[in-house]
Amino acid sequence: MSVLVIKPSIDTKGGKAILSRLGLTRDVDILLQPEESIREILTNRPKVHCILVDEANFLTPAQAEELFWYASLEDVPVLAYGIRNDFTTKGFPGSTRLLELAHELQEIKTICRCGRKAVLNGRKINGEFVREGSQVEIDDKEHVEYEALCAVDYSKLVLGNK
Repeated sequence: MSVLVIKPSIDTKGGKAILSRLGLTRDVDILLQPEESIREILTNRPKVHCILVDEANFLTPAQAEELFWYASLEDVPVLAYGIRNDFTTKGFPGSTRLLELAHELQEIKTICRCGRKAVLNGRKINGEFVREGSQVEIDDKEHVEYEALCAVDYSKLVLGNK
């Protein structure tokens, strides 16, 4: 079966590859630019049996909607992986649109450093949690990393509450 792997180009880590936390990598078939139409790209390709989208939170709302219609009208499963919200707890536009349209949702649970279920993401720059900045920051100028946190630890570590 033919699987098409897509990653939004805004995710610069790994270049044209998907990097897993387990150390596995796979080159994507399409490194999607924000202004590109998924519908137009798929129209010019051979039939696929499944589409996998990594970092789907970086899709535009229009691209998320195009995936929904492609999956529905072409009867092709689309598996979109990504996070719901950014380091300030605001939804990513692509994630929000996917959540509005998804046929089915399956949560991949993540554990906080304390053992509770992680529901938020903290951004660290040079090892320190930050509360401000652009929605997307992927290790450009400073060492940027993210940590999945429960609400209690996010409140303490990021917001500075006791």
